Amino acid sequence: MLNKVFPLLSYLRYWLRQEDKYSLQSPSLFRTYRELFSYIKARNEEDLEIETFRKVLLSSDEVIEVEDFGAGSKSVNTAKRKVSDITKFSTSNRKYTQLYQFFCSLTPSQNVLELGTCMGISSRYLSKVTKGKVYSFEGSKEIARIAKPLEGFENLNLIVGELSQTLVPMLTKLDKIDFALIDATHTYEGTTTYFEQLLPKTHANSIIAIGDIHWSREMEKAWDDIKNKSEVKLSLDFYECGIVFFDYPGEKAEYILDF
Repeated sequence: MLNKVFPLLSYLRYWLRQEDKYSLQSPSLFRTYRELFSYIKARNEEDLEIETFRKVLLSSDEVIEVEDFGAGSKSVNTAKRKVSDITKFSTSNRKYTQLYQFFCSLTPSQNVLELGTCMGISSRYLSKVTKGKVYSFEGSKEIARIAKPLEGFENLNLIVGELSQTLVPMLTKLDKIDFALIDATHTYEGTTTYFEQLLPKTHANSIIAIGDIHWSREMEKAWDDIKNKSEVKLSLDFYECGIVFFDYPGEKAEYILDF
């Protein structure tokens, strides 16, 4: 029962503590927050082919065998899953994929990592604003098969295999990471471990996003530990995800923002 009530209580705590742009005292954060909404509005007619791809997946009757190396899905937690169900329950909606896109665009975006490809929707959005390459990691071979673009998105590289075996070898090949989205495993140990592995490759202008920070008690604890790291100077809680910065004028700060 507690597991079923937790998301409701978690959202209630978020709703009671969230701030809007008018309550922000930091000029730089106020500007960034305002630009986020302007960015989404300006791209209202952009990337619609990705949403067409989403609709195709949502209407698919295909059933695939899923290798799951993490906490699984709250809605569909069986080995055989419908493509439509995975898309419906396990992918970020357009608003949040554009949020990831916006924060990626604030970085040099030469090396962009996505941990957890899922159906390849977020990776496509990231690809559109990445100046260098996107490296997207997926554990399930069947999900990766569907997520891999047949054409276009030439800067998107899909890496298939368990993250514990694929992430570190790729990191050794990269001199730095500009933007990363951690949206895999959804366990405390997995999320904090990935963050620690990415951390040495970050720099002052890097940004890391963590998906589903209120998905469970484990994920909330992971988010708390990450935002309290000494290297993190600013953290933004958008409920469905958290964003951390490694450079911020003034003292270390954290905000819970309306989105």
